[in-house]
Amino acid sequence: MMGRDNDACLAAVQLRAQQIATLNDKLRRSAMGGRLYLTSGVSSFSQNDLVQILRAVRDFDQFDGDNDPYGEHDFGAFDYAGQKLFWKIDYYDRDQRYASPDPTDPKVTLRVLTILLASEW
Repeated sequence: MMGRDNDACLAAVQLRAQQIATLNDKLRRSAMGGRLYLTSGVSSFSQNDLVQILRAVRDFDQFDGDNDPYGEHDFGAFDYAGQKLFWKIDYYDRDQRYASPDPTDPKVTLRVLTILLASEW
């Protein structure tokens, strides 16, 4: 009996992670479903560079156990023009004052995608 309870719990955790990953991918790929912030270091790149950086974030697909241990697609790292860049997605309540009470629910969650230089972390 205990095995079935554990299996059900694991399935619920995996479903929740997949729901969050789907919403995160939507924001990352289309800039819809949240806000996008660039740090001052990233903002200092040229317009052409910014287009390439945004494309790299949009197209990122190298999720693995090291950079995505929970399966939520909420972090990535890549190199651009000799610099290491990170992107990350955070979940806030709609007023952006506290953490979201439920990151699977867009009605109560404001997703924030931030792109930054690793040196700004």
